[in-house]
Amino acid sequence: MKALILTGGFGTRLRPLSCTRPKILFPIVNKPLLQWTLERLAKNNVNEAIMAVNYQTEVAIKQHRIPRHGLHVTYSRDPLRKPLGTGGPIKKAEKRIGHDSHFLVLNGDIFADVNYTEILRTHQKKDAVATIALHRVEDPSRYGVAELAKDSRIKRFIEKAPRETAPSDLINAGVYALSPEIFKYIPKGRAVSIEYEVFPKLAEEGVLYGYAYDDLWRDIGKPEDYLEINRTLINSAITQPRCRIGKDTKLNEPTAFDKQVSVGRESVIGPHVVLGQNVTVGNNVHIQDSVILSGTAVSDFASIDGAIIGEGVYIGENTKIGRGCIIGDHAKIKDNTVLTERVSICPAKEISESVLTSKCIT
Repeated sequence: MKALILTGGFGTRLRPLSCTRPKILFPIVNKPLLQWTLERLAKNNVNEAIMAVNYQTEVAIKQHRIPRHGLHVTYSRDPLRKPLGTGGPIKKAEKRIGHDSHFLVLNGDIFADVNYTEILRTHQKKDAVATIALHRVEDPSRYGVAELAKDSRIKRFIEKAPRETAPSDLINAGVYALSPEIFKYIPKGRAVSIEYEVFPKLAEEGVLYGYAYDDLWRDIGKPEDYLEINRTLINSAITQPRCRIGKDTKLNEPTAFDKQVSVGRESVIGPHVVLGQNVTVGNNVHIQDSVILSGTAVSDFASIDGAIIGEGVYIGENTKIGRGCIIGDHAKIKDNTVLTERVSICPAKEISESVLTSKCIT
């Protein structure tokens, strides 16, 4: 069984962190999203994962050396400077996928706890050309919305319908079971939106079906969603044997620490804090509701609340970083600096003065 993983999103809402890594490599509780996906595929008896990538993403994935869990991993690369959308990469990978059996397609920036075996079984039972995993949300306006008939056939599929006109609250969860017939519906050699061009046509022909499920699902495309999936997956304190926790430091669970984390004296860490590998935290530091990536140093008396901090960042003494802030890799925030809510700092930028309005510092 094969799965095609789409990795082409630009992650504009996660900038500046996405300037230096594709969304599929964003760590979730210190494990790249792609690793979570490969693990789930292997548990569902998928034996080959085809990565639909651009050149930069392919290089980044290979550099990370993510465990494959027994999967045979290959790459199908988009043409340089010519993104193929969400449907074009499926057509591009046609020879790799073949025409012998049904297959899966996954949006790479989605955390979806879907039973892949079950969606394929449902797909085959209905003799569908495409079956979409569907999930209920409060506001469907950001996504493709499906109107289901009683037999799970999708009567209408509308991409990003306004909330007041959406036919249901069942949205496209970014997981598809497809039959080889799908290749007939996707034009060759150009960008194709499967959501706008292919799914509505399949719905009109009565060969598009839905698989509704209620398990965990999250689109990590927005900073608040990325923080939320990390909060959801922290079950208990994860303190590695090589971590050092200073005297009188308090851990408000849940927290998750990677290897070789060091926390100084009289600090308060948590709740809902993820610290990556080799993160060092000084004395009298307060951190809550935040994700801090590997190699970052947080100096004494700093305070971080509701922020995402990239790799190799330096946070100076007595610095305060507010909710919604995103600090790019290798940035340097000097002592006694205040960053108010929703301040973004681009990679390798040095900040020596407080920023008291929401803005992006380039």
